[in-house]
Amino acid sequence: MSEHHLMKAQDMLGVMSRNGWRITDQRRTLATIFSSTEQYLSPKDVYDQLTEKYPSVSFDTVYRNLRMLSEMGVLEQFYFMEGGLKFKSSCLDHHHHHLICTNCEKTLTFDFCPMQDTLNLPGNYRIMSHRFEIYGICEECQKEMDAGSGAQTE
Repeated sequence: MSEHHLMKAQDMLGVMSRNGWRITDQRRTLATIFSSTEQYLSPKDVYDQLTEKYPSVSFDTVYRNLRMLSEMGVLEQFYFMEGGLKFKSSCLDHHHHHLICTNCEKTLTFDFCPMQDTLNLPGNYRIMSHRFEIYGICEECQKEMDAGSGAQTE
């Protein structure tokens, strides 16, 4: 595991600890799973990886932990039309938003924040946090789709 991934796992464990979680071996493994990939993982992906080391862990326990880690801000959750709910480790050191390809799930981050503009929001809420995601088709997938359909591109 690279030093960057190790630091990321430590940051994730730190947030868990500050939220009153006991740092168990399973939770250490969870942090390792997410800190060592930039991929989106479905609850089943995580469950499959965890059961290799902890055969008795239940899917419900894994799912509950993923949701709670998401509420803590350690994980970000995204909903893909085809793939359903997936999770990815949050960037804990700075604020950014995502442009996500619905075809290959490649993600670009961008630092521009739409919340910096004045939004005419209903309901007089005190905003505590926010997320902003844009879903689309990346350039590479568009080229593949165009090639597959026989469309001529200039």
